[in-house]
Parts: sequence; C-alpha cells; structure tokens
Amino acid sequence: MKIAVVLPRGSLFDVGKINSMERVALTLNHWSRFNADIRFVCEDGAANPAAPDQTLFVPSGLGKRGHTAAVVAALEAFQPDVIEYHQQLAGAADIARRLPGRVHVLYRHTRFKPASNLIDRWRYHARLKAFDRLIFVSRAAREEFLRDYPGFGAAAVVICNPIDVEVWRGDAGKRENLIFFSGRTLEEKGVDSFCAALAETLDQAPDWRGALMLGEWERNRDWAEPHLRALDRFGDRVEIHRSASPDQVIAVARRAAIAVVPSRVAEALGLTALEAHAAGAALISSGRGGLREASGPHAIYVDPPEADGLAAAMQHLVRHDAERADMAREAQAFVAQTHAPALRAAELDDLRLRLTESRSLATRRPRPAH
Repeated sequence: MKIAVVLPRGSLFDVGKINSMERVALTLNHWSRFNADIRFVCEDGAANPAAPDQTLFVPSGLGKRGHTAAVVAALEAFQPDVIEYHQQLAGAADIARRLPGRVHVLYRHTRFKPASNLIDRWRYHARLKAFDRLIFVSRAAREEFLRDYPGFGAAAVVICNPIDVEVWRGDAGKRENLIFFSGRTLEEKGVDSFCAALAETLDQAPDWRGALMLGEWERNRDWAEPHLRALDRFGDRVEIHRSASPDQVIAVARRAAIAVVPSRVAEALGLTALEAHAAGAALISSGRGGLREASGPHAIYVDPPEADGLAAAMQHLVRHDAERADMAREAQAFVAQTHAPALRAAELDDLRLRLTESRSLATRRPRPAH
C-alpha cells in the first residue's frame, strides 16, 4: 500500500525545528508496517530534513494556489492509495477534490473552531465531505467536533497521539528541584498563571528553581514580558528559554521534578503532558479537553488553572518527595504502555487497510442493470 503523508503549507520537516504535529507524523510512520511505502510531502529548504529518503519535496515560498498545484503534481507522480493530510482543512480539501478515486484522510491535531455564521458552516461542511475519514487525537476532541457537526459521526474516528518514551526518558527517581512549563507563549496556555504560581512557590521553597520553555516568543513577547518580569527577582533560579528548540525542551524535561500544563482551553490531547510524563516529571494539569485522556489518573488536576490552585499543587509536590517520585514513575510507565508508538501506528494502519479494502470492493462491485 502506497501512502502519502501531506504536511501543511509552510512545513519544512526540519529535525532542528520540528513541531509537535510533525513529530507525531514522523513517529507514527516510523512504526508503521507500511513504512517502506510511505512518502511525506513538504516544502524544500530544511537544513536537516527529518526523512530525506522518504520525502517528496515541493518548492518553498509558493502562494496557496501554487503550493496546491505543486502538491497535486507530486501526488500524481507518486500515485498513492491513501493520502493523509495533517492539520490544514481548506488546503487539504482542495487537493483531495483534485484527486478523486483515492482514500483521503484528514488527521486533525487541534480543535475545530465552531463556525461563526451560516456561510462558514456551509463552507466547513463542503470541505469536510472531501475526506473518507476524519482522525481526532482524543475522544474529547471528537465529541466537541460532533456537537457542532453531528452529521459526520460515521467519518470521525479517534487515534490518540503516540509518545516515544525512549526519546524523552529520564530517571524519574533522580531529578533536580526544578519546576517547568513548556508551551506556546499564549494566555490560553496559562503562562501568566504559571509565572505567578512559580513566584509564590519559589518564595516558600528557596532550594527550588523554575524553567520556562516558551514557543512562538517573538509573536507574543509584548503580552508575555510583564508576566516574566515578576520572576526577575529570582535571578538565575529561573531559566527562560525563548523560542526553545526541541532538544532544549527534552533536556530540561529530563531534569525537572515537576511539570505544569495549565491550559485554559480544551486541548485536543496535550502532547506537552505526554512529553512530561515520558521524561519522568510529576505533572500538574488543568485536565481540560483531552488532557485527562493523556494522563489518566497520573496527574494533579487544577481547574480552573489559576495561580492560587497551581501554587498549592506545586507546594504539595515540593513537600512530598516520595509521592512525587512515585507519581512520576507510574505516569512514565502508563504512557509507555497506553500511548506506545507501536500501538498507535497499528491503529492507524488498520484504518488504512479498512478504507482501501472498502474502496477496492466499491470499485469492483458491478453496477445494477437498467
């Protein structure tokens, strides 16, 4: 079976700058039984391409129309049985409509925003109908989508994100007195609440430190800087990594005793939670959206995720060393089993097989006589 994995416009699939969506796509297909016949489609220009021998490159910097034409040409040359589009709905639907007769799957890593008016709703429906299946990364994300688009229940399926624990693994029993946040520099991710809670905790625990791994810093620095200034008085007790690289995030996650995911929105799943567990940190989470599916019973949940509750949870874990270490070890084992790449890749491969077999039967079925 030939499978094309189409990454969004603008994606370079660069090892040094790989984002969470790209890492999921790479992990799933590394473990796929069809790996030898999988090709990624992305823009050229990566300094260190993630899968150079398995990638169909299209020119970078094209506008929407030019990019779509280039991707269609690459797919027509490859002739895949299944085309799997990651994330972008509009561009993927446009490509799918130009390539009839194949299996088209949309793999959605974040929530769909509800349509704001009837025209938007009609447009979303038209685009969603271009796909044989819609993959969501949690039951919570699927259920939220179906509340807005109930007619797509048969097409919507769940395959949770995998986490390759060996990429992240640290010793859960040997950690630094470090509390960290990793995520985009946005109010919805709770950066402000984390900063306030961390300041209160560091005042109470002078032998502890903090770290912030901030994504999309330049875009959001004006909003974030006042909240970070509240941590200035702690000097080198707080590490701030602006626009942190994947390797920097992994290195800090392996050292930290406590991780915090104070998201104010219903996360589709919450890869940052999976990553913290895999690295061996004890987790404090808002539990919103798919975050509870990511962590199960292996997190302290604080909802609403505001400073007072987060600070209380931090200070509880700071004071209880054995509980914190046990919690981290149990969570690491949980994600290694529940979110294993081999398990998730097998689920995706089984779906691909069912869809191609159904398509094959449909094309072989004789037409009724007239």
